[in-house]
Amino acid sequence: MSNKKILVLGTGGTIAGRSAVAGDNIGYRAAEVGVDDLLQGLNLPSSALIGHVLEAVQVAQIDSKDMGPAVWQSLLLALNAGQADPDVVAMIITHGTDTIEETAFLLSCLLPSDKPIVLTCAMRPATALTPDGPQNLRDAISVAVDPLATGVIVVAAGQVHRAEHVMKVHSYRTDAFHSGDEGPCGCVEEGRVRWYHPLPRNESIALSEDAQQTATRVILSGAAWPRVEIVLSHAGVSGDGVDALMTQANGPRPVQGLVVACTGNGTIHHELQAALERASQAGVVVWRSTRCLFGRIICAEGSPDSADPSAWRAVSFSPVKARLALALALMSDSLAR
Repeated sequence: MSNKKILVLGTGGTIAGRSAVAGDNIGYRAAEVGVDDLLQGLNLPSSALIGHVLEAVQVAQIDSKDMGPAVWQSLLLALNAGQADPDVVAMIITHGTDTIEETAFLLSCLLPSDKPIVLTCAMRPATALTPDGPQNLRDAISVAVDPLATGVIVVAAGQVHRAEHVMKVHSYRTDAFHSGDEGPCGCVEEGRVRWYHPLPRNESIALSEDAQQTATRVILSGAAWPRVEIVLSHAGVSGDGVDALMTQANGPRPVQGLVVACTGNGTIHHELQAALERASQAGVVVWRSTRCLFGRIICAEGSPDSADPSAWRAVSFSPVKARLALALALMSDSLAR
């Protein structure tokens, strides 16, 4: 038997969901089926593995709406073990759809690697009349064994997405994911991967190598993460929410960073902007993202060096990903401002 292994790490989610009523796609409980059972249910022919063997590890069993630092710590430990094992050539993570884009982004910040890390999921539980999980998992295996696969990628509904681009854009359909302007980087057709463009190798999305190592050490130590909150700019918004957060400055978990989900090209309502200026003057790091699903903030030339709030760092990531990037930067005290 070949000693080339694919490590399959289970974390729960809808892909592992079960309902008491066959075919119920809504009234189910997530994270009921173990990752071993998910793999056994595939009945994969040996030809599908191309000389690889699957090794399953149950890292967690949660609904991904509850994903957070504790499970990420466990995932990092398991992934680091896989990185260090010369027999492991790829890793797959079964995950819930609600926060898969955040986990994928986090791992891309911390684990740039030639060993592919493939996340997959499902919009329907395992007990659905036509569950999408088995096909998604088969496709994830196809991507994992593909020689061109690298880094952290998400596979769902036959499409392959890069971690920095993927986002959940539909609440119910099986094709719930999109990669914005960039589009998917490939697709899976009857077990074969067709790449639309090559994947970058050995690049962290948001951190330098030193910052990446520092943030990884903080997470693995189990230390508390820097508190970073997201605030939304919208018509009629006030700055009360930001001011309320600032009243907790002397509490056990003071806010250290704020990500603004801006309107359009990084604009902020004047009342919210005034509150953010007060927070910035008090030492809170403010970053800007956009609430638009497509596009990114394009800064006017020279604005990053000005004293205007438009100089607050604008990032090309979605607000939820920007929150993670800022937390990691604060952990490493790197490029946060």
